[in-house]
Amino acid sequence: MTITRRAVGIGLAATLLQALMLIAFAWPAVNLAPRDLPIAIAGPQAAQVGQQLQQRSPDAFEITTLADADAARTALADREVYGAIVTGGGAPQVLVASAASPAVAQQLTALAQQFGGATSVPVQDVIASDPDDPRGAGFGAMVLPLVMSGIAAGVLLTLAVSTLGARLAGLATFGIVGGLLSALIFHTWLSIVPGSYLALAAIAALASFAVAATIVGLAATIGRAGIGLGALLMLLIGNPFSAATSAPELLPQPWGSLGQLFPPGAAATLMRSTAYFDGAGATFPLAILLTWAIAGIALLGLGALRTRQPHPTEARQPVPA
Repeated sequence: MTITRRAVGIGLAATLLQALMLIAFAWPAVNLAPRDLPIAIAGPQAAQVGQQLQQRSPDAFEITTLADADAARTALADREVYGAIVTGGGAPQVLVASAASPAVAQQLTALAQQFGGATSVPVQDVIASDPDDPRGAGFGAMVLPLVMSGIAAGVLLTLAVSTLGARLAGLATFGIVGGLLSALIFHTWLSIVPGSYLALAAIAALASFAVAATIVGLAATIGRAGIGLGALLMLLIGNPFSAATSAPELLPQPWGSLGQLFPPGAAATLMRSTAYFDGAGATFPLAILLTWAIAGIALLGLGALRTRQPHPTEARQPVPA
């Protein structure tokens, strides 16, 4: 293959990558809609309201019937539902938790006005987003830097560091220091996310470490192609389908659910659970981040073992007397 043909091939490959990235980022954004979105309906007219919702949008909501407004607030705090419609005593009341998803809160607020018609339906934000980031724009913007820095760290450690111990040390340093510095920016300086600084720093550290470890581990196992594979996984699937600016149930399926199995989506969900909901719903995303981190380390160790094993012809060479 001549240099010109190789250059043309690289240009075509880059064009394909550009198209895939445009689709991955733009397609979910223009197809946001409720898809089995968990909500609750409480009060004496719960069955009637639920039937109306199912008739309007058969596949939009996953409805749970509760006894009263207190039970609905508890379900919101436990991250079991995104919102609730409380009936009884006149016009229905809508409860939302913008901390779980400002996008969902906006959609449920619009839905409430449809129910009320000419009458204004009261909407209560039970668990609100941080007042410095009411629409969640800053929160959503945190995910991509964590992913990009993790990829960059993984690439640099792969290309510049050759030993297993040194790479592990670099990963640990990046994770710990990066997590502390990131939380200092989005928690202390920008005040995007409330809660414990150390807890949020730990989440940022684990997310960054998981991304970087995946890149390093794949590269150690399958060569430099692993860098590209890891980067594509994080950038084409993990980041656009993380639902950091919306909710998994608003994205086309199964991509919304799939996105929660990658570090960006798991980190966003874990951070919301920790910052706003006292850890409710944190077990699954924490397990996902730990799985990626451990898998990256395991792949790195496997790659190191393969490089240490002598070639079969070398192993059969006689030892000189």
